[in-house]
Amino acid sequence: MSALGGDEHEAALLAFGERVTGMRAIVVVSAHWQTSGPLRVTAWKSAPLVYDFGGFPAELYRLEYPAPGDPALARRVAELATAGGFPVEAEMTRGLDHGAWVPLRLAWPEAAVPVVQLSLPEAKPRDLWRLGTLLRPLLAEGTVVVGSGGIVHNLRRVHFMEKDAPVDGWAAEFDEWVAQRVTEGDVEKLFDYRRAASYATSAVPTSEHFDPLFVVLGAASGGGKPETLYQGFHYGNLSMRSLAFDYDS
Repeated sequence: MSALGGDEHEAALLAFGERVTGMRAIVVVSAHWQTSGPLRVTAWKSAPLVYDFGGFPAELYRLEYPAPGDPALARRVAELATAGGFPVEAEMTRGLDHGAWVPLRLAWPEAAVPVVQLSLPEAKPRDLWRLGTLLRPLLAEGTVVVGSGGIVHNLRRVHFMEKDAPVDGWAAEFDEWVAQRVTEGDVEKLFDYRRAASYATSAVPTSEHFDPLFVVLGAASGGGKPETLYQGFHYGNLSMRSLAFDYDS
């Protein structure tokens, strides 16, 4: 539903997109494309979006984001990841899923910048972080690396009928714990979040929405301090916190 915008979260991402311009391309890792075995990377020049959700307003299925692909960048991503022990195969037909196109559409609505999506491996946090470090050379080459998921994402506990519902205490505490660890650069604590943080089981019942954070932390390691673009919740406990990392090559 955040794709429809009209709120402070959209405004924050749009303001970020207006600041971050001139990039060559975007590489995005989304919670909604998780693969076992070899990773996949979109290597098409153009492909339709994936509307991988059901039961939502019809207008969501009419939204478009016709960003071009970049086969050369896809080969570069595959080269970097494969060299580090993450074999990658080309994906020629699957378009961008909503975990990719929704935030990109909010930040860069013109859809003018080429986009390549890399699938998310089923892996431990430390290995996801290492995958991110393998992508780090892309930053110096003018590519933005985006991780799309959510710090607190438990659909069984979401208050779907009230977008502005009071925030559940357990969700706020876990969200703040993660933000503090990110600010401090304490990746070891983040790797061990299931034991180190209160309410981790409630906030992260399954890891796929949390995992993209580790990829981005790896890509940004050695760079600047994180910036909170937006802090807040929808539907009582769905964290919309959005972070950016400066990179100084």
